[in-house]
Amino acid sequence: MRRLRRFRSADPEGGRRTSRPAVRTATALAAGALLLPLVSATGPAGAAEPAADTLQRAFTEAAARYHVPADVLLGVSYLESRWDAHAGAPSVDGGYGPMHLTDARAVVARVAAHSEADDDPRGDAARPVAAGRRAAAPRTLPAELPARLRTLPRAAELTGIPAARLRSDPAANILGGAALLAAEQRSLGAARDAGPAGWYAAVARYAGAGDASGGRAFADEVFDTLRRGQARTTDAGQRVTLAAAPGLRPDAAQAKRIAAAVRQALAPAARPECPASVACESVPAPYEKFGDGDYGNHDKADRPKDLKVDTIVIHDTEGSWETSLKLVQDPTYVSWHYTVRSSDGLIAQHVPTKDVAWQAGNWYINSHSIGIEHEGFLTAPDAWYTEAMYRSSARLVTYLSRKYGVPLDRQHILGHDNVPGTTTSTIPGMHTDPGPYWDWAHYFTLLGKPFAAQKRAAGDVVTIRPDYATNKPPYTGCEKAGEPCAAHGSEAVRLRVAPSADAALVKDVGLRPDGAPSTTDVNDLGARASTGQRFAFAGQRGGWTAIWYLGQRAWFENPAKHPTAFRTSGATVTPKAGRATIPVYGRAYPEKAAYPAGVPVQEVSPLPYQLHAGERYATGGSLLGDYFSASGYDPATHAVVRGADRYYVIQVGHRIGYVRAADVDVRR
Repeated sequence: MRRLRRFRSADPEGGRRTSRPAVRTATALAAGALLLPLVSATGPAGAAEPAADTLQRAFTEAAARYHVPADVLLGVSYLESRWDAHAGAPSVDGGYGPMHLTDARAVVARVAAHSEADDDPRGDAARPVAAGRRAAAPRTLPAELPARLRTLPRAAELTGIPAARLRSDPAANILGGAALLAAEQRSLGAARDAGPAGWYAAVARYAGAGDASGGRAFADEVFDTLRRGQARTTDAGQRVTLAAAPGLRPDAAQAKRIAAAVRQALAPAARPECPASVACESVPAPYEKFGDGDYGNHDKADRPKDLKVDTIVIHDTEGSWETSLKLVQDPTYVSWHYTVRSSDGLIAQHVPTKDVAWQAGNWYINSHSIGIEHEGFLTAPDAWYTEAMYRSSARLVTYLSRKYGVPLDRQHILGHDNVPGTTTSTIPGMHTDPGPYWDWAHYFTLLGKPFAAQKRAAGDVVTIRPDYATNKPPYTGCEKAGEPCAAHGSEAVRLRVAPSADAALVKDVGLRPDGAPSTTDVNDLGARASTGQRFAFAGQRGGWTAIWYLGQRAWFENPAKHPTAFRTSGATVTPKAGRATIPVYGRAYPEKAAYPAGVPVQEVSPLPYQLHAGERYATGGSLLGDYFSASGYDPATHAVVRGADRYYVIQVGHRIGYVRAADVDVRR
């Protein structure tokens, strides 16, 4: 791994975290395109703070000017941005402000993920990589952008407000969104005074999805928000409220027309595995031969009959929607099961969930998981994920968890950055997406499993749960090595060797075998604990809490008035009595005796981490070791090796790990 090349990106597959140019470097788009760096816009120095209800009034005034129901305007904005302005910075899709007005020509082009092809992206060394497998090439925006990526220029035409102001001024941005909604209502020939129910079709067209399925799913989420109501304080300290309208339903005629269009557009043979409540399309990944005996870009299986699905891995694409879809359709690239679009939450399925996609960089986890990519960039804290994306993804994960019985907890719903290396040598190259700016607390609330403290607060397990908006630990390396990232909410807490802000960060011997300390780099996971992760309690001193982490006691700030974690009950494992240390593994492979003739024995290789006597680690349950042997194109040659060795999955550090049941005692 070449550490001299600063930016380490996660790719939408399962390989090594590869080197990449700095994410905000201006690179060529289409000829003549305007390049605007992704930087936060701030107001003039000394400007007075706006009143806390300024944004609420802006919605009311924009609704009145363009004759749009204020509730509809608020509902659309909530789905796009949760009413946040993000200090004028654009989203992944080049969306600006509370209304997510898009101007993709302002977004810097990125180099496609996985820019090198000198390793096996499956995370399984049993099958060598053929020379025909290639690295991804840089991509640029097409000359003609789809409507969903250029709603801001249209809003500028409708309102006469300069594009620069629509990007930076939240009130102007809301006027632009209201003008777009009004224009859609006029083009439909619908009455402006029809009430919220009569704006269903206009809302469906607002996101500019260009397809009936995506528009209907977006409108359904908006109307669900209108029925439930919402209230929150935005990133700029503005309090915004949307009163609930429990009995609200879309206009029946409009809903019927859109439903008919969806049925016509989606052929029965192409129906993907998705819940009915989301927009989902099929964009299949190829399963075909190429080169000298190589094939791509996934493996046929028959899950859950042959392999249990017990994990869902959350990724970000480190590239645009269009680029990601092109890559997953390339047999010489790699694969994942689903991609979720930022602007409206549209989902594309690429690999059947019964098959094994090459997405996590760990073959054992690949064999037992479903991988979901999200359009985004982990080192761009202001390239925000939309509420539409979070909600659509959460609905998909809920559906998959019910289908396969996957527990909705952070030892089974993993970030790619929580997937362990398979061997010691692979640890430094493992991925770091979706990174510290993915809002796990909000995501699990949408999953119906919020991380909430229990009444009894003296349990043996600590659940990490900082307030995302106010928790802003410093990070470096978003733009250039060592340079501070923009201050931003984060889901992670930083871990130190002692209960003091001046104490050194804990070390990760897997990432740095030379014993060098961890850093605050945005891709450095060596001293970081994430929201929802559960660790064994190791001590309390004043406003600091200790947890067991990578074989050491790690401290983080947890003041009583503004807690960043809470204690609860749960199962933990500890080395068996008389054992000074026990090993940790990155995969739960079976014992040597379990392998039949013809299937190469896979080494059960311990990682450099050890658990010491007296230490405890939270466990997510036990499993029997197995190995999916799939080294050839013909599924008839595939086999599943099942062992008798039992393992426990534990939260060993930022990443999970596995310990043999024979090595530990379980305490409940």
